[in-house]
Amino acid sequence: MKTILITNDDGIHSAGILALQQALAELGRTIVIAPERDNSAVAHSLTMNRPLKINKLKENFYMVDGTPTDCVALGLKKILKQPPDLLVSGINAGTNLGDDISYSGTVSAAIEGTMYGIPSMALSVGGELPYDFRAAMQIAVCMAGRILRNSLPENTLLNINIPSGSAYKQIKVTRQGRRLWENSIHETLDPRGKKHYWIGGGTAAPDPGEDTDVYTFSCGNVSITPIQLDLTNHTGITYLKEKWRLEDGAHGE
Repeated sequence: MKTILITNDDGIHSAGILALQQALAELGRTIVIAPERDNSAVAHSLTMNRPLKINKLKENFYMVDGTPTDCVALGLKKILKQPPDLLVSGINAGTNLGDDISYSGTVSAAIEGTMYGIPSMALSVGGELPYDFRAAMQIAVCMAGRILRNSLPENTLLNINIPSGSAYKQIKVTRQGRRLWENSIHETLDPRGKKHYWIGGGTAAPDPGEDTDVYTFSCGNVSITPIQLDLTNHTGITYLKEKWRLEDGAHGE
């Protein structure tokens, strides 16, 4: 029987992770290890300034007072006896597209799994509230089955964004686009008149590239983006060697 590790960044009690576990249970044994509270936008952070606690809520359901990355690390090293066949992070309430991937705890959990050699994917839904996970559950089963049968390229994970609801137009393989936010920092005053700043909300600038995750999702499609662990800009290596001549004895000239 296949073993599937499930985690998220919205917390152990979120509707998305419960829907994901329900959907993937037909493919094998599911183990849920998730944060005790919402950890959205914590990126790939590890808790290193205090000890962590694991609470077993029921059979194969564990809650950790840490980040999504903590959950994966503890799951692989302390909870599971053997490496899982697949790691799935989600289903996130809200998309993880373009530049948002850098902040995403959902995607970072899948990155952590990939670092340990576990085939991993992250799933998110977006659209009108309240979110409907029916299409996302269908995609989760479909893609999990494909990964279990065919695996993934080495050091590669999948970032999948699905429209909320029971239907979508098409499934498309995309590249990561750009998604910068305008008016996302709001100035507020406390009762004593002191300024505070709230980060969140705003308007996302659309990416015009038709092969990007941002554009594809905006058209009502499922976006599947393969992400690699290697962040090296290989074109940049050539630029630094040939234009800056850094390997030719140039020292700050």
